[in-house]
Amino acid sequence: MIGLTERRHEMAKLYFKYGAMGSSKTAQALITKYNYEENDLNVWLIKPSADTRDGVNILRSRIGLEAQVHVVTPAMDVYDLFVTAKRDCCDVIIVDECQFMTAKQIDELRAIVNDFNVPVLCFGLRTDFQTKLFPGSMRLMELADCIEEIKTMCDCGAKATVNARINDGFIVTEGAQVVLGGNDSYIAMCHRCYVNGIREHKKIKLHGQN
Repeated sequence: MIGLTERRHEMAKLYFKYGAMGSSKTAQALITKYNYEENDLNVWLIKPSADTRDGVNILRSRIGLEAQVHVVTPAMDVYDLFVTAKRDCCDVIIVDECQFMTAKQIDELRAIVNDFNVPVLCFGLRTDFQTKLFPGSMRLMELADCIEEIKTMCDCGAKATVNARINDGFIVTEGAQVVLGGNDSYIAMCHRCYVNGIREHKKIKLHGQN
C-alpha cells in the first residue's frame, strides 16, 4: 500500500489521485484509511467545508462506507492545524474532495510532507463541468510527487474524463464552478460524447427558435 514503507524508511510524498465523477474516489480514500489503520498507523482524514452533501464531520461513499472527518474551511491554515493538534499523533494525511482546497492549503500540505516526512494522499476531481482545473487540483498538478488517475467509463465505453453538469437532461456549459450534486446533476463522459451532447443541445435550441 502506498506510503506504509516510505513512512518508516523513505521520504514521504504528496499524492494526487484524481478521477471523474463516479470513479469511487471517496470509497478508495476510506479503504486506504482502513488499510493504514490495520497496520497501526494513525490517519488524519480531512475534507473541505465546501463538501456538505453528507453533513458535518461525515465522509460517506456511494457504496456505504463512511468515517468521521475533520472539516477544513478555506480560512484555516492546514500546516498550523497539523502542528498544534496532529504533529505527535499522525502518520498519514488523507484528503477527500481536494479540488475544493485552496491553492494555499495545498502549499501547506506540501510543507507538511517536506518538514515532517508525513505522506499526504489527496483524492478528488481534476476539472470542473467546463473542463477547467479547480484551484486546488491545479496546485496539486504542479506540486504532487505522484499523480494517478482513477479511471471510470463513459456510457459509450470509452474512458470518462469530463464531469458534465446536467439540467433537464441537457449538458450545462455556464454557471458557478462549484455546484454540489450527485448522479442527478453530473455524468462522467468521454470528451467526444461531451462535445456531441453540447452540439445536440444547440441544435434543439436552434430548432425551437425557428
